Amino acid sequence: MSKTICLALTGASGMPYGLRLLDCLLEAGCRVQLLYSQAAQVVAKQEMDVELPSRPADAKTALLARLSAANPENLAVYGREEWFAPVASGSNPPDAMIICPCSMGTLAAIAQGLADNLIERAADVVLKEGRKLVLVPRETPFSTIHLENMLRLSRAGAVILPPSPGFYQHPQSVQDIVDFVVARVLDQIGVPHELMQRWGEAG
Repeated sequence: MSKTICLALTGASGMPYGLRLLDCLLEAGCRVQLLYSQAAQVVAKQEMDVELPSRPADAKTALLARLSAANPENLAVYGREEWFAPVASGSNPPDAMIICPCSMGTLAAIAQGLADNLIERAADVVLKEGRKLVLVPRETPFSTIHLENMLRLSRAGAVILPPSPGFYQHPQSVQDIVDFVVARVLDQIGVPHELMQRWGEAG
């Protein structure tokens, strides 16, 4: 049975990670519930020249156009205030949630138990229901406040996965570096992939 994964894009740098994750999840046959912040729209345009329309239906059309082989039924896109979305309730949580890239503001809000928008509420639901929450915070350096918020979330069961690529794979392109990080995220939620050769395996 395919997994249901909530993927949230927020306003930190690192949109190539988030959109590559979306591609890989859909290619793996996962059902993806996509959420994105207003700041994520700005970052997607700045970093990748990708338009994320404000209307969820338009965003779904635009994103699926990038993946001709994706099953349209496997992607659902929800607005920031769409409180009747499945992810807003503990009665219908996803199997896992990924926030990638994760801004420090979003991370702080989740750490404090806020739920002022659908991304924060979905993360709150995932934590309280004991599902896997993976945060990919793209910031450097981390302040003491950032680190304390991460520690609080880690103690609550979240996985803090900074996009720190390894270089033992001898990456030849930026895409190789992106795929390394995306592979580690997919490993955390148990989605199979062939994005990189694993340590100790023969070439």
